[in-house]
Amino acid sequence: MTARSVAGDRARGNAPAAFSEKLAIVRDPLRVLLFMLTVLTISRVHQHYPMLAKLRPALLLITASCGYAFLNPHSLTRRNVLERWPMVLVAILAVLSCLSVVFGISLGGSASFILGSYSKTVAYAFLLAISIRHARDLFTFVWAYVIACAILAYFSLFVFGLSSESANYLARLSELYTYDSNDLGVVMMIGFPLTLLLLTVERGAKRWLLLLILVGIWASMARSGSRGGFLGFVAVCVAGVFLINNVSAARRLSFLAAALLVLAVGAPPGYWKQMGTIVTPTEDYNYSSVEGRRALMKRAGGYMSSYPAFGLGIGNFGRAECTISPKALGRISGPMKCSAPHNSFLQAGAELGPAGLFVWSALVIGGIVGPLSLRKRLPKGWRTGTPTEQFIYSATTFFSIAMIGFAVTSFFVSFAWLDPIYVMAAFLTGLYVATREYADDAGPLGIRRTTPQPSRVTRGWRVRQSTQRFRSIAPT
Repeated sequence: MTARSVAGDRARGNAPAAFSEKLAIVRDPLRVLLFMLTVLTISRVHQHYPMLAKLRPALLLITASCGYAFLNPHSLTRRNVLERWPMVLVAILAVLSCLSVVFGISLGGSASFILGSYSKTVAYAFLLAISIRHARDLFTFVWAYVIACAILAYFSLFVFGLSSESANYLARLSELYTYDSNDLGVVMMIGFPLTLLLLTVERGAKRWLLLLILVGIWASMARSGSRGGFLGFVAVCVAGVFLINNVSAARRLSFLAAALLVLAVGAPPGYWKQMGTIVTPTEDYNYSSVEGRRALMKRAGGYMSSYPAFGLGIGNFGRAECTISPKALGRISGPMKCSAPHNSFLQAGAELGPAGLFVWSALVIGGIVGPLSLRKRLPKGWRTGTPTEQFIYSATTFFSIAMIGFAVTSFFVSFAWLDPIYVMAAFLTGLYVATREYADDAGPLGIRRTTPQPSRVTRGWRVRQSTQRFRSIAPT
């Protein structure tokens, strides 16, 4: 068998057993620490246990991760993550946020927000990005996000209670600690596609576990009573039907039917009546109330026009509502409430200015378009190739669907500076890195090399590298 014939087999998805490497969770210290940190950050499970929360486990984990990475730089990727557009956009947002401190309405408010929250989010995203060396690392962290969603689903079904709203008799989740029922939809509509991604490569007991997690996610969305979450759910389902190309149409439709069935069965009293109000927006308080989303959008536009350079300052939207808004200045009547923007796009634009809105929107839209563009450049045989090839190929689809879910649900909540989109930016960067590493390791014909690459710190490495490449394409 020649190297060229092996390449042809791989392109057709008929790789020899030697190339069928199995994906598994990486268990070195750095990956374990970041796995635990991701689970805590996304699920916030430590908030349920006061004793655990007092230990500040997230701070301990990120400190330990940074310390290990500093002492063991070989455990990080060799690639420069700032060569990839997701982390470039994250870095630009970080710079804009610092500039907004100086030019916003409250230097102390923005500075406190950056030091207390946003800097940790950005640092965590970069640490995650530089820790993804190959497909197995990315696979590990996707599992961490899915486990976090499983914990949230468990709490939503068996721990968090339902409360009724007297206005429409809707029973929905309450007492979700740091998340509310609308926030839950943002996290879950990223976790939904990521769970489907793992289903494409996992087998056996893990596959059944993932199916159980899916059911939990669907049921949690029903109990949330969130209209934004419902729209995100619909968007993810529709995107999955049309974008997934490595699963049969029958299987896609069966999953869609199962999701709708679980949503219908798990829906609390008043759920469908509440969802019906989506088609009659002018009858909703969000259309008529001074604290509704329509009025907030108008005031956010006013803030952007008044502060066109760097916005109000990151974290200052609520302060603006109680200090410089038309209601605070007495031009309109209404309760004095320091409202959140309730729209991540408006939050980015109002607090960082038009430039911030452009960059943040580019991160969201790029997260949808970028992976699909990468998919077009991958060999078609990867759809049915080795587990690594299948995972990379499927990730280009499901990461895009996850960003669609985020784009829709984040339109109804204030999530511009919270972790999910920055985790996805790190995942997208990791996808580009993993694809490049696998392609480079495969050589010009797609053949996995079995000999180590010569180190660039030794003399004559170019000659040895050229020799190995010549041998990789020579007939055997």
